[in-house]
Amino acid sequence: MRGARGTAEQLADVAARVDAADPHSDVPDADLDDLQRLTLANAIAAQALRGLVETMLKRRGKIADAPVESGSGASDE
Repeated sequence: MRGARGTAEQLADVAARVDAADPHSDVPDADLDDLQRLTLANAIAAQALRGLVETMLKRRGKIADAPVESGSGASDE
């Protein structure tokens, strides 16, 4: 939870700088680097949080376990 909130807050800071910039100019390199780093971190944190929520829901019987497919998914026909 902390990771998702932390990266969201940091993204909000960068977004404010980008929004305040001239819309006809390129995003500064430092902001672009921050966006690249933070969007990846945010995606990972959000996916981890999603996994935690799904685990808790499964434990409580609110959602069923999805069947796991074996093999590569290729047909043997």
